[in-house]
Amino acid sequence: MSINVSSVGSARKAASDEPAVARLLRPGPNFGPLGHPGGKKARAYDNALASLSKLHILASSPVKLALNQTFKASLRHAIVGGGTSGSFGVPAESDGKHTPPSIETLDAYALERWETILHYMVSSGSGRFPARPSQGVLLLLQRSGLMTNMHGSGLQITSSGFQFLLHTPHTQLWELLLQYLHMAEERQMDLVEVLSFLFMLSTMELGREYSVEHLSSTQHAMLEDLRDYGIIWQRRATSRRFNPTRLATTLTSSAPPLPTAGNATGESQSQGFIVLETNYRIYAYTDNPLQTAVLNLFVTLKSRFPNLVVGAITRESVKKALANGITANQIISYLTAHAHPQMRKNKPLLPVTVQDQIRLWELEKNRMESREGYLYTEFASQADYEYVLEYAKKLDVVLWENSSRRCFFGSTEGHANIRGFIERRSAGNV
Repeated sequence: MSINVSSVGSARKAASDEPAVARLLRPGPNFGPLGHPGGKKARAYDNALASLSKLHILASSPVKLALNQTFKASLRHAIVGGGTSGSFGVPAESDGKHTPPSIETLDAYALERWETILHYMVSSGSGRFPARPSQGVLLLLQRSGLMTNMHGSGLQITSSGFQFLLHTPHTQLWELLLQYLHMAEERQMDLVEVLSFLFMLSTMELGREYSVEHLSSTQHAMLEDLRDYGIIWQRRATSRRFNPTRLATTLTSSAPPLPTAGNATGESQSQGFIVLETNYRIYAYTDNPLQTAVLNLFVTLKSRFPNLVVGAITRESVKKALANGITANQIISYLTAHAHPQMRKNKPLLPVTVQDQIRLWELEKNRMESREGYLYTEFASQADYEYVLEYAKKLDVVLWENSSRRCFFGSTEGHANIRGFIERRSAGNV
């Protein structure tokens, strides 16, 4: 396909009634409204063309814009789902033996698998023993740095894991999948096949069964892992068909990856369930144990009712959260994202006094910083002290100094040079 830039103006009206994608993919010389813009948009336009050329999407030409022929053919093939590759998956024929699972069943399955992972993380080290995910999931959590083996006592959540629990389900899902891609390379799986399958799942229809017949060996191996994450549902491990769950069909969209009505995460998850008062008291309208456990990371819980949890943000609860790697901004962001609809009528949404106090408690923690280094003291004279100090300052390794006591503290990186300088001066070579 070639686009003659000089002919754009005459073709603009004729092309206006045809979809742009169709014009790009149709064989032959097709012209479209791609004239070079002027003014402020010119730089963005040129940068976009340069990026497309680096990716070999556009062929290099000074007079016309032309799609790379390989890319053009592959894109057309993917969009129309042609051939045997099944870019949108191959729907399975009804076998007449089993009724396909309903969307409600798929939602419940995805929610159960996903919350099993999160429950295990948030309950580690608390003395509680929730359901244990599969060994593959535990390996993924460990390799991603969300959990670690503490002195052989089993997996414990890390500071990164606490931060992970405060993210949205969509962010959590992609964080695990990105780590899965790294592990796929180590397992010598075809990375292109892995990515193709994930994107294929995102284009599938929720509630429809798909055949595994046309999947590659790499994609067959992925089925077990994706079952453990709740991304796909299979009746049996050896089944010749599978169903994508909502976790799969929303991978590349902004729609929520977990069901938002009639379940444990329910309406409260999508609309918000937290009320925060100026006296630091929190009222969480939820009966979801996972949401309660996440709140317990930075809130002192005091009372629990069938659909209400009452607690307070205290200095001790915030310091506990900060020690586990959760920042003040993350706490405030979580409270903002899950604020009750009634709270959203307030401006600002969260009480300013509470926000400021949470940040002040964080500043208390960050007020003292520890650095490894060496203390240099007991100089024979003030001249010796100042001479060595001046040399250390030239190296930019002085962290603290006290002239009245003739001592200073230097970083570990500069110790070898300073010690050598002192030895040479003592030997009379400086």
